[in-house]
Amino acid sequence: MPGTPDTAPASPWATIPPAAGAAVMATGIVSIGLHLLGQDVLSTVFLVPASALWGLLAVVFVTRLFGDRGRWEREADTPAALTAVAATCVLGTRYALAGSLGFAEVLLGIAVVVWPVLFVAVVRHWRPKMPGAVFITCVATQALAVLGATLSASAHVAWLGYAAVGFFWFGLVVYAAAFVRFDLRQVLTGAGDHWVAGGALAISALAAARLVLAGRAGDLWNNQDTEVLRFMAGLLLTLDLSWYVVLCVAEVVRPRPHYDVRRWSTVFPMGMTAVATLMVATAVETSWLETPGRVLVWIAVAVWLATATGAVRSLAALRSTGRR
Repeated sequence: MPGTPDTAPASPWATIPPAAGAAVMATGIVSIGLHLLGQDVLSTVFLVPASALWGLLAVVFVTRLFGDRGRWEREADTPAALTAVAATCVLGTRYALAGSLGFAEVLLGIAVVVWPVLFVAVVRHWRPKMPGAVFITCVATQALAVLGATLSASAHVAWLGYAAVGFFWFGLVVYAAAFVRFDLRQVLTGAGDHWVAGGALAISALAAARLVLAGRAGDLWNNQDTEVLRFMAGLLLTLDLSWYVVLCVAEVVRPRPHYDVRRWSTVFPMGMTAVATLMVATAVETSWLETPGRVLVWIAVAVWLATATGAVRSLAALRSTGRR
């Protein structure tokens, strides 16, 4: 019977998966890329929905934590749960670049508190032959390094830079551990999150670049340390761009045109690669990287628009089905 508990429609909030955090990550990183290109109006256009969606997901996170603890614990065991940390840090980095250092510091504090809880829960449930979401563990860790290094340079807080470099090196260890558990067949069969295999390297390259810049701003590193970070930024970006090419070829060989919420985990690595390219160009003083970085930003914008269109159509179809 309509209206009975067994047949009552689920709340729209109940259908939001943890993977939706990747939409904040994707939108936030595109906003950062546009900011770096000097497209501040357009960057703000992306920042607004990223902030609104982050707020919604934060409410969902807290509501499930205190109102449906069983479901929260089940979801906290999945790699997608760590998109909460990564999304918070990406948004914080964008606000730091806009000069809102206080708000960025609050977001960093939230991310630091949540990261160890979710990280331990996720790693405990790792298994062989995992999808690309396994690399979210690295992304979340490096996102802390990026935001910490950004705030260290902007607010001239040395200890944040030292903490950030620790997260950076630990993030590389996490990447290696995740890689041996990644099912390489996902490159051809994944639903979108297989792109995080490259995106994790991109955010690692960005973290190295940000640490170089933080060192310059606060005189944190000696010459040898700076050269190591510069080398790592270049190496990680090279590896990331190699993944970018492989993943693009795989999309052509095995097209997957249908919308899936995990496609936001395709947009994020593409946007992150663009931002990393631009920042590494600055950190290692290689100006020729700026042109491909700019091109990659606009490619990420185009893929974001395509994915957002798919999301709107999917939502419309879902509502239409629900009315029947």
